[in-house]
Amino acid sequence: MSRTRLLIVIMLLLSFLSASGCTGTSDTDDAPEQPDSPEPIPEGPEAEEEAEEEAEKETGGNALASEPETVNSETTGQIQTLTVNITAEDQEYPAYISAPAEDGEYPAVVLIHSFNGLEQGYQDMADRLAADGFVVVAPQWQTYSRSPSDSGVEALVRSSINYLKNRDDVDPEKLGLTGFCAGGRYTMLFLPQVEELKSGVAWYGFPYSGGTEVQPDEPASMIDQLEDPMLIIHGTRDEPSNISEIYRYAGELDAADKYFELKVYQGEPHGFMIEEGELSESFVAQDAYDEMVDFFNRTLSNPAPGNSSR
Repeated sequence: MSRTRLLIVIMLLLSFLSASGCTGTSDTDDAPEQPDSPEPIPEGPEAEEEAEEEAEKETGGNALASEPETVNSETTGQIQTLTVNITAEDQEYPAYISAPAEDGEYPAVVLIHSFNGLEQGYQDMADRLAADGFVVVAPQWQTYSRSPSDSGVEALVRSSINYLKNRDDVDPEKLGLTGFCAGGRYTMLFLPQVEELKSGVAWYGFPYSGGTEVQPDEPASMIDQLEDPMLIIHGTRDEPSNISEIYRYAGELDAADKYFELKVYQGEPHGFMIEEGELSESFVAQDAYDEMVDFFNRTLSNPAPGNSSR
């Protein structure tokens, strides 16, 4: 074959390959752009959706809403924060997660924000707890209603616990509950009912609030079912939740031989831990925070005195 005819054959062959899309240049030019992951829930192509469905099956229906982000703690080093979507009663609730960045197995806490929503102060508190060695999940329980039913919030708390139990960095035998204002009431209400919980800290709660269609039970009516230690934190100048009701509740706990601790701050009003949405840096706020951390460290690692069942 002559040199001229050979060159013509080679050129025809290259032209055919290019038209059929077999060259690297053609593959690169024709490939669709990868979509950006929107916040808070990524919505990728079908392959990504299938992967998310498999992840939900493995985590009990709790799909991650964003990748972990590592941030620096101002006090004890690095923590890891992310947002997840937690499914409860076929509805998805965003939840803020904060955890120690170092590998390990840690105690975990479900944090229930006040009636004012998941303010920045609660996220900062979760970060502080993570820096002190806890994995924290703070679900936004008012996502669909400012005043949801107790049963709906209970379902969300249980789903949050399931999420924590599926994390590799959580000791499933060391789960606590804490809440503020309405969250304090929920802590008093759910601690006796949710078996996986080992202790709870109720901040300026409402032990005698209930008796309505959406809130049928008063937390005080659950005292007989309480088997876990509880720390109650309150201020003497709390107007929405009068201190006299807390003393009454404490008396009933004592009469029922239930283990509890009570920390009362003279002169403090309702919601003294969060001021205008921010975590208070007052002496009282720091002391109360330390009381909570100390209580969880003691009760999540060891059974409380007087409770032979746990």
